[in-house]
Amino acid sequence: MNEISNKRPISNYKFVGQATPRPDGVDKVTGRARYGDDMIVPGMLYAKILRSPHAHAQILSIDTSKAEALKGVKAVMTGADIPTHPLAQPPYPPIIQDFHDLGLNIMARDKALYDGHAVAAVAATSDAIAREALKLIAVDYEVLPFVLDPYKAAQPDAPVLHDDQYTDGTGPDTDKPSNVFRVLGGERGDLEAGFADADVVIERTFTSEPVHQGYIEPMACLATTSEDGGVELWTSTQGHFVARTLLSKLLKMEMAKVWVTASEIGGGFGGKTTLYAEPIAVILSQKTGRPVRATLTRPEVFRATGPAAGSYCRIKMGVKNDGTITAGEADIWYQAGAFKGSPVGRAVETFFSPYNIPNTRAAAYDVCVNRPKVAAYRAPGAPMATFAAEGVLNELAERIGMDPVEIRLKNAVKEGDESLKGHKHGRIGLIEVLEEVKAHPHYKAAIGANQGRGFAVGYWLHGGGLSSASVILQDDGTVSVATGNPDIGGSRSSMRAMAAEELGLDVELVKPIIADTGSVPYSYQTAGSRTTYATGMAVINAARDVIDKLRDIAARKWEIATEDVRWDSGHALPPDARKGDIEPLSLKELAAMATKMGGAVAGHSEINATGQGAAFCAQLVDVEIDPETGFTATKRYTIFQDVGRAISPDYVEGQMQGGAVQGIGWALNEEYIYDAKGCLQNTGFLDYRMPVASDVPMIDTVIVEVPNPNHPYGVRGVGEPPLVSAPAAVANAVENAVGKPMSNLPLSPPKVLKAIEEVAAGN
Repeated sequence: MNEISNKRPISNYKFVGQATPRPDGVDKVTGRARYGDDMIVPGMLYAKILRSPHAHAQILSIDTSKAEALKGVKAVMTGADIPTHPLAQPPYPPIIQDFHDLGLNIMARDKALYDGHAVAAVAATSDAIAREALKLIAVDYEVLPFVLDPYKAAQPDAPVLHDDQYTDGTGPDTDKPSNVFRVLGGERGDLEAGFADADVVIERTFTSEPVHQGYIEPMACLATTSEDGGVELWTSTQGHFVARTLLSKLLKMEMAKVWVTASEIGGGFGGKTTLYAEPIAVILSQKTGRPVRATLTRPEVFRATGPAAGSYCRIKMGVKNDGTITAGEADIWYQAGAFKGSPVGRAVETFFSPYNIPNTRAAAYDVCVNRPKVAAYRAPGAPMATFAAEGVLNELAERIGMDPVEIRLKNAVKEGDESLKGHKHGRIGLIEVLEEVKAHPHYKAAIGANQGRGFAVGYWLHGGGLSSASVILQDDGTVSVATGNPDIGGSRSSMRAMAAEELGLDVELVKPIIADTGSVPYSYQTAGSRTTYATGMAVINAARDVIDKLRDIAARKWEIATEDVRWDSGHALPPDARKGDIEPLSLKELAAMATKMGGAVAGHSEINATGQGAAFCAQLVDVEIDPETGFTATKRYTIFQDVGRAISPDYVEGQMQGGAVQGIGWALNEEYIYDAKGCLQNTGFLDYRMPVASDVPMIDTVIVEVPNPNHPYGVRGVGEPPLVSAPAAVANAVENAVGKPMSNLPLSPPKVLKAIEEVAAGN
């Protein structure tokens, strides 16, 4: 096969692997696409939410009488309006605990657990009246001690958020309440022997601050209820089926009476995978009998929706002089926010998984603190663990005088190896990725004064799970492809390309649809880099179901057996023996015949996708530091990633570049800043410093394709690996430029300037 500049082989497919027009592009660039806040219906009320001004406080009383009396206010609610489960008594069964926590996070009852925690809400005839009504709600608080740092919160003397929470595996008779909900870990080999076998051992401590997904569109939803108990919800979400499940269970409703439609979504990155204002809008609609819309402001998004977890990590690794990694040990404390649920499992899986290390142990602590409950953020849990492990590995390579790519090639995992959590790898492409790095001009390019080069590798095991699809053949030979996954990164395009490839139909004749929860069976959310893999397989299966039905129509037309009919390039073909007397039938011809020969044709698939493969992403970064201010500028950036098969290579490239940009923000600028009272100070994009176009260089991509044998087109998840290694690569570049370890993200100018001064002073 021919090669193009990014080393990606040109596929033999007509649409898979080719750049195709984005089917939703015109609506989005012309403003016709409807996002969460675009829905307006007659009689609509506006919801606003009152939030706690304290990091931790007992709620002594709430007086809503003055707000209720304000003209234009139609309803007021508090946490008492959210149903409690009959089994919601401590110690809770795990599933009940999840919904109990969800309800308390949506609106506080006895205690406010973070600055911004919702305590009441109103529905009024205008947004202005609703805001005025919030000022009339009187809440009497008793302010309590708070804790923000996960490591400090895990200590015995820390203020405890939940009197009924005990570390997993203990209980009231064996231990006292704790902010540590659970500890997950994994271990293999003999650590003591592994470190004894090492020629060089390095132990370091790393920290990272919570960072927000920074999606441009705030959460927005519109709820309408009816007299028969039904609920229609329009919402900006990454998973409307998950929203339906959570909402129905939380509010004790029959699932069939909850109908959820996903609006277009203005970014999510994992942050729109749970409920925030949706139950509030539903309850207020039930109280008033009118539609209720709730749109969060940007400060509300920062104060009350889930960022990525902050972390505190201790890590130790040992290596022989020939580059063999002999042992690795890590402990990491993740801040879950006010309620349990930090991504501890992913941390354990991530630390050492790119490498064959015979002796390893990793443990991750899920710790409650007085911050908003964390949500997923693009590879949740993985970037922080990778930041620590890749930082130490680069230092080990430098200590033994070994090239940083060579040390990784020497220890790289291959097919048949297992991760620490027991995932056995099939065909994977880490070695191919590393070889591309070595061969790239960037790796050998010179760097100038005050510059540094960083390198890091990231690992991500993408998701599979439940997905459904319907492929509907229209009478004129065009096709509709209905799936239940909101399109965040271009999944409409990849679904359309795979359906067109299977059917042998021009891609422009395929219309992808994001169906509501009443129109297709259950699909898990668009998260975990699972959609093109899992939902793509459902689309392929559904398209093949259509083909089988068209073959059957052709067989009946030709009066031969269905198994004798072949399908190729959009045509039903007769067996070779009948080629002379039977003409092939095109898909369009068969579509026109279908209603006269049995009925409309549609294919369906409902699967639980397994067989997902690990993906690896390596990144090279050059930075330049201003020695007078400590300001870091990213000068050159190249990403190398095994994507399995790039269904839509232009969108894959965009995913890779987007992850790199977010990683630059994680590494250099982004963090939540709290005052002495535990209140968030930077609640807008002016003060929360995300990268803008002028902060980043042109980002080059090298798409490596090592197809996953478990997918018909070789797909691996591509959305999350680019962020996994990005903060580590940027941080390693800063270390290289400064000349000393830098272990506390973000590496903001004051920290970098201090390090420069310490190096100059010989420290």
